[in-house]
Amino acid sequence: MFLFGVFLFFGPLPLVRMGYSEPVALAWDGLLSLVFFGQHSSMLRRGVRGQLARVIPAHYHGALYAIASGVVLIAVVVLWQPSSVLLYAFEGSSRWLVRGLFLLAMVGMAWGTLALGTFDPLGLAPLRVPERGERISPPKLVIQGAYQWVRHPLYLFSILMIWCYPDITADRLLFDVLWTAWIYCATYLEEADLVAEFGEAYRDYQRKVPRLIPWRSR
Repeated sequence: MFLFGVFLFFGPLPLVRMGYSEPVALAWDGLLSLVFFGQHSSMLRRGVRGQLARVIPAHYHGALYAIASGVVLIAVVVLWQPSSVLLYAFEGSSRWLVRGLFLLAMVGMAWGTLALGTFDPLGLAPLRVPERGERISPPKLVIQGAYQWVRHPLYLFSILMIWCYPDITADRLLFDVLWTAWIYCATYLEEADLVAEFGEAYRDYQRKVPRLIPWRSR
């Protein structure tokens, strides 16, 4: 995640240059994005996890997901091909404003993460449960902190970080559009699983709290 944050703030890292033409480079960047979307979203779905549980114990799923996501995300960052076509660049005070919004979005990410109560990005907590002779506790629906304002605060702040980059090249615009669209679609996939998990309690939460834009009071 640190490497991806560097990618978002500083732009593409000149690590692997493939010498593609502009259209081919953009197509390659789009393909990298789609590979990550497919891996990241599919491994979170209840159906996929159910199939995976037939061959791999459930307490390994979090760690396996973290490893797979990390590998694919590193591939995106390392293999991303920058474009030489500059579409727009913020200058002067507007450039500083965009940079400041990015930092505020990072603070928002930290707020949303703390609101989760238990944050285990590497999936290590379930690995310790069998060692203690315990069972994995079923998840609970707890609404606090940033989740009182929007149902997906981490997605909201991720979108802000994606767009708060001052130099909009062709590849960056492609990145911004694709990843924003994927994040928005991911909210529907995730909420389908949450409704299946928590039933009417989550439906009531949907009625009271906006999806991404905090246009209501808490």
